[in-house]
Amino acid sequence: MTLPVVWRPRTTRILAYTLASTIMIGMIVLAFVVPRDWGTVDRVGLVTFGLLVAWILHVLARCRIAADRRGLTIVNPLYTRRYEWAEVVRVNMSAGDPWPTLDLASGDSISAMGINGAEHRLAARQMTELRILLRTYGEAPDPLA
Repeated sequence: MTLPVVWRPRTTRILAYTLASTIMIGMIVLAFVVPRDWGTVDRVGLVTFGLLVAWILHVLARCRIAADRRGLTIVNPLYTRRYEWAEVVRVNMSAGDPWPTLDLASGDSISAMGINGAEHRLAARQMTELRILLRTYGEAPDPLA
C-alpha cells in the first residue's frame, strides 16, 4: 500500500455537504422573501443561522484518518490527534459499531470517526488496509524470527 493514505466516510460527507448547501440556499432565499416588516438584522440573522448550521455539518464531515510513514493523524469533530505507529496497539470495530476504536500503548482508547461503520463494504476494506499498515509499521520486529 502506498503512503500517505487518507480514509474518509463517503456517505457522511455527501449528506453533510448536501444538507449544508440546501440549508444555506434556503436561508438566503428566505432572507429575500420574508415580509417587508422583517428588518435587515432579521435577514442577516437567517443567513448567519444557515452559516452556523453549515459550519457544524462541515465539522462533522471533516472527520478522517490519515496515515503516513511516521504514524496516524485522527481528525474527529472536536479534536485532531497525532500518533506514532508504535503508540497504536490495536484497531477494533465490531459489527454494528459506528466507527473504529484505536487502543493505545498508554492504555487509552480513541474513536476514529474517519471510517463509518454504516458503509459496510467500504468500512471493511478501510479497516483491512488500516490493520495491514498497523501490522507493517506498528509492530517491532521479532528478535527471535
